[in-house]
Amino acid sequence: MNSIIEEIRRELRGNASEQIKQSSRRFFKEEVQVYGHKTAFVSSLAKREFKQLRGTPKAEIFALCEELWGSGWLEESFIACQWSYALRGDYQPADFAVFERWLERYVSNWASCDTFCNHTVGAFLEMYPDFLPELKRWARSDNRWVRRGAAVSLIVPAKRGLFFDTVCAIADELLTDPDDMVQKGYGWMLKAASQAHEPEVFRYVMANKEAMPRTALRYAIEKMPKELKAQAMKK
Repeated sequence: MNSIIEEIRRELRGNASEQIKQSSRRFFKEEVQVYGHKTAFVSSLAKREFKQLRGTPKAEIFALCEELWGSGWLEESFIACQWSYALRGDYQPADFAVFERWLERYVSNWASCDTFCNHTVGAFLEMYPDFLPELKRWARSDNRWVRRGAAVSLIVPAKRGLFFDTVCAIADELLTDPDDMVQKGYGWMLKAASQAHEPEVFRYVMANKEAMPRTALRYAIEKMPKELKAQAMKK
């Protein structure tokens, strides 16, 4: 198993671009460790190496994911996310504790947070909606990425109209959060929900716009018609 990790790291070190590395860092306020690769290359590498893992027990693949997460490199986190999502057909309730640990321990930027929560955690919640109440606990975390994760884990299902009550409950929890990364996360969640529940999201925004940070508000109404945007933005 370690040979796969070694091969991945050889590929990431050997083909890195200084230009992409410097360009990537401009997207983050926090310090990030980046080899310097386009997302398409990382995705292709993840798919290629995952083929070698066919027939490997999920627990062993999750252990490899944890090793990738633990490295602190952005591209390695993306590969871990892709592998864990590829196993979505085999998720079991006990996996929630694994995913929560990864989020709390390893996620340190918006890109890793969103890639992991949109796909792996979102797919898990669709399979096991009994875990939706756990997101309220995430929304009260001291960790900004866990709080953002509470919102962005709902984005994919919210686009399809799922879990709207939970979307509103998480927005309530995060409504006045001072962190701009969290504000953008729950605003994005509301925007996603508006694709299937535009009137309801608009009413939510209008009822809460005095308390809602403008950053979150602008994200929430981004897909709405101009006349609704104007009403929401009017002070």
